[in-house]
Amino acid sequence: MLKTIDGFDRIGEENAFAVLARATELAQSGRDVINLGIGQPDFKTPDHIVEAAVKALRDGHHGYTPATGIAPLREAVSSDLHKRYRVETDPGNVLIVPGGKVTMFMAILMFGEPGAEILYPDPGFPIYRSMIEFTGARPVPVPIREENDFAFSAEETLSLVSDRTRLLILNSPANPTGGVTPRAEIEKLAAGLEALPHVAILSDEIYSQMTYDGTEHVSLLEFEDLRDRLILLDGWSKTYAMTGWRMGYSVWPDTLFDKARKLAVNAWSCVNAPAQFGGLAALNGPQDAVRDMVAEFDGRRRLIVDGLNAIEGLSCKTPRGAFYAYPNIRSTGWKAKDLASALLEEEGVATIGGPDFGTMGEGYIRLSYANSSENILAALDRIKNFLNFNSLKT
Repeated sequence: MLKTIDGFDRIGEENAFAVLARATELAQSGRDVINLGIGQPDFKTPDHIVEAAVKALRDGHHGYTPATGIAPLREAVSSDLHKRYRVETDPGNVLIVPGGKVTMFMAILMFGEPGAEILYPDPGFPIYRSMIEFTGARPVPVPIREENDFAFSAEETLSLVSDRTRLLILNSPANPTGGVTPRAEIEKLAAGLEALPHVAILSDEIYSQMTYDGTEHVSLLEFEDLRDRLILLDGWSKTYAMTGWRMGYSVWPDTLFDKARKLAVNAWSCVNAPAQFGGLAALNGPQDAVRDMVAEFDGRRRLIVDGLNAIEGLSCKTPRGAFYAYPNIRSTGWKAKDLASALLEEEGVATIGGPDFGTMGEGYIRLSYANSSENILAALDRIKNFLNFNSLKT
């Protein structure tokens, strides 16, 4: 009998892809399915980005690139970060990677082992906990609470750090809640972390350009005293509607960069060459499409929040970032995953149950408003009708 290492018995997955598969199966059978489950912009990649990748192929960029990414792209990332945050980053510390998850994988692999502890947001992106458990480290959830507008609490986060803590994972704007942690709270956390030099930080900022109502995104890159142990995660997938291109980047401190480079060499050799030229065009080209997308998401955000709050039994905080609504469903009497399953099977509306994002997720479901306003309105009608006829309230 074949025997694998124990870690594979602990590894989890991202249930959004299971929901996507079931939604696709139902649609292929003839059902009318509205997918508010997957976190994927419904826009096409802007034309100038596509053309840059096509041109790269025609110009003969068919071979390997450096494992760290092509130099012009790493320089463009550094320039973009300076433009957005007024911080200096060395292009030599930028690593181009095939999607955002890779940075999570590498960072958690570097610091996770039996006896270590890694802090992560709960509810939060499910791969955080999955990878922590894979390494044998102890996952320590940092509660993300509705009463705090789904921002993390600096005081509570710092209280969970022990002498065994190796890595702290942060995410703002956040998946699945849409919460954005305000500057004052981030400054308080950064000040506290200065006294905890044994803790590395992974800051997942993949939704950095998707904020609303004048909400400020604060990058951890702004805190110079943390830069020697900060890993930044960002990329092109959400901002430029490039999920299938598998294009991400990370910024590493000097002490960790070569470790990350070696993992890249061992795992994927290099990122797809023409995709990198597409990423270069995205950063250096016009940003109108990004602004238009975010404006459209803003309108859908208002639509879905108003619609959810008008349904008896649901209440929904207004998200300040990303493209997710995270309504509280407790008053319906339904368990979250049961409700999500019933909505898909009976009404053809794909959502994700809150427990798929952590133990703090019970009582919530996640809806992505990266879908058309027409579909959002239709989905809201179906949800309302379903709950009117299937309320479990006592």
